[in-house]
Amino acid sequence: MAQLDDLPPLREIIRRHGLTAKKSLGQNFLLDLNLTARIARAAEPLDGTIVEIGPGPGGLTRALLALGAQRVIAVERDERAIDALQEVSARYPGRLDIVVGDALDFNAAAHVGRGRAKVVANLPYNIATALLVGWLTAEPWLPWYAMLVLMFQREVAERIVAKPGSKAYGRLSVLTAWRAEAKILFDVSPAAFVPPPKVTSSVVRLVPRDKPLACHSRALQRVTEAAFGQRRKMLRQSLKSLGVDPQALLAEAGIDPTARAEDIPVGGFAALARVFVARTAAPV
Repeated sequence: MAQLDDLPPLREIIRRHGLTAKKSLGQNFLLDLNLTARIARAAEPLDGTIVEIGPGPGGLTRALLALGAQRVIAVERDERAIDALQEVSARYPGRLDIVVGDALDFNAAAHVGRGRAKVVANLPYNIATALLVGWLTAEPWLPWYAMLVLMFQREVAERIVAKPGSKAYGRLSVLTAWRAEAKILFDVSPAAFVPPPKVTSSVVRLVPRDKPLACHSRALQRVTEAAFGQRRKMLRQSLKSLGVDPQALLAEAGIDPTARAEDIPVGGFAALARVFVARTAAPV
């Protein structure tokens, strides 16, 4: 694939700015131009604000801007990468906002403004799941984003899209299916990264549901944490950690007390969360 723009090659930028990937920051830089463009196109149309988490030297950032993103908000914790991102900003004046800070503390409402953004990111692996859970359980709903196009380790991606009855089905699967429609788009070889990770990665697209099943997000998190924390046990046993009578909880929710967490669909967990709230003073 031809160079997306007239900026220096990413390998040169990494060398010039001393951007060796830090394991402590979960960094694996994506340098393949075909892949950065493919990820960016997965979020088309790029006609509004794009939030990118962990841009590093700016490979995906450049693809988003070159393919027409009107505005990219790049959230980067590593101050070594800021000069490299400033070069991208100069090449695309007025279209790249650089936010220096931890993505876990990013106040989207303060930066996105009116309308809903899309999130497109090669997420740092060490915070990827925490970020996704935070986005999925945000209140109030609808969220500030209209689409998420995100890179995960393949194992995490499989958990995100897993269905009841499968070994990968778990708490993350429930929270995702509750509030979003998720699909694995394609896999990415370790060879596409610098340094190459030990596992295959996958790009996942998530579109938030307009009307998810009614239940309190914190209650659903509590219920699924208890249920899958002892997933081999029957629910009448695993739900004891909630501090309420699990037999009564399950009976009111219409769930077989001898069932196990991996067999319960999202609707069942939503019902459990509603009953849990009704039987306690607070959903947490």
